[in-house]
Amino acid sequence: MGNPNVSPTATSPRQLPEGFRPRRGLNWAVVGLTYTSYYLCRYNFSYANKAIADEFHFSKSDMSTILSVNFVAYGCGQIINGLITDRIGGKRAMLIGAAGTVLTNLLFGAASFWGLLSLFSLLWGINGYVQAFGSPGFIKINSAWFSQSERGTFAGIFGCMINLGRLLANKLLPALLAGFTFLAMWNVPPQHWRWLFFIPAGVATLVAIVLAIVVKDTPEECGYRGMFRGESDHDDQDVRAELWHVFRQIVSNHVVWIMAIAYACTGAVRQSIDQWFPVYFQEVHHLAMTGPQFQWLGFAIPFVASAGSLLSGWVSDRFANSRRAPVACAIYVIEVIVILCATQVTTLAWALAFFVMIAFTVNSTHSLLGPAAAMDIGGRKMAAFASGVIDSFQYFGAAIATKGLGWVLDNKGWSWYFPYLVPFGILAAIMMYSIAHRKSLKKGATH
Repeated sequence: MGNPNVSPTATSPRQLPEGFRPRRGLNWAVVGLTYTSYYLCRYNFSYANKAIADEFHFSKSDMSTILSVNFVAYGCGQIINGLITDRIGGKRAMLIGAAGTVLTNLLFGAASFWGLLSLFSLLWGINGYVQAFGSPGFIKINSAWFSQSERGTFAGIFGCMINLGRLLANKLLPALLAGFTFLAMWNVPPQHWRWLFFIPAGVATLVAIVLAIVVKDTPEECGYRGMFRGESDHDDQDVRAELWHVFRQIVSNHVVWIMAIAYACTGAVRQSIDQWFPVYFQEVHHLAMTGPQFQWLGFAIPFVASAGSLLSGWVSDRFANSRRAPVACAIYVIEVIVILCATQVTTLAWALAFFVMIAFTVNSTHSLLGPAAAMDIGGRKMAAFASGVIDSFQYFGAAIATKGLGWVLDNKGWSWYFPYLVPFGILAAIMMYSIAHRKSLKKGATH
């Protein structure tokens, strides 16, 4: 696979060697589908949320506890696993994560026989930790396969793969709960919510097997040497790094922490929308999950989220000289305006529209600050840990926000849902404005 005799002179991003693009495309597609299956094993909870709560008489605060444990474990895992991934390589990390999420999803479904909040919380927390091998692994692999000037666009594609998983979840999981007809001849009856965990585990298993066979960590493993030579983080062809060096370089870069705070705010809004919108429409507007409005929303949210991911990455590469902060700052301002308008929502039509608009803005910043900025900061040698640190704060922010939101919904009701999200967007915009003037995010770089 690949051409082992590639000349170093053919390494410009504009003069890629023959066969490189198709091989990179194959690599990216399988890695992306694996991460898509991770999301299928993560977003299943939001669709099982109400069914679990109704069966075991859990409050919204109880369900938020399960989510918060998951988010904290995921955030801690991002830091730990990002550091590990820079040492063991992205492919191994993604395979470890896939095996872990398959096992914990199967156990979570089986936990319905006991119905203990503590057991649900523990298992979903473990799922959060093992899933945290996915993003660092994905970014580690692709930081080696993409030029610096392509990373904003790649980040948008990364967002599309995430939203493909959400789209699949939005279509498959409600159908499993309600029953469906397959190929006009096979009637599948309504399933217990535990199947929302068993079936995604099966999908993830199949995709992980393909990953193990097809994917390579670097172009060099396919015979493509000297790719993107001249770029500061591609000249060193060894993608593995000493743990202490990686740790010291990343944690001492103050830009990482500014990005992390902004990303915590992204996580607060993103997860408050993603994890609670099915319950919102069921309880506030009394929609059935198989109804036309809900089906439209299940398609529209991941569609506009993908569009936002692609557009923001392309704009940052094309018009902002691959600078992420100024583009992210502008998007956060738009997000605040949209959420403020959403606080005035009274009708179903407007509620549907504002959920879609918020999904557009929040996923635009998600792809910019997670994969794109992390690769800019860490390069191919330290991208996983840079991603892990920044992405961990998305989930720490989500843990705090969703736990608080559960209390707010129990005690204040759904009228406080949108106002609760406004301060997060404001703080994120301020963080991005503070570094919008920088041309490089690397430690020691001049502004």
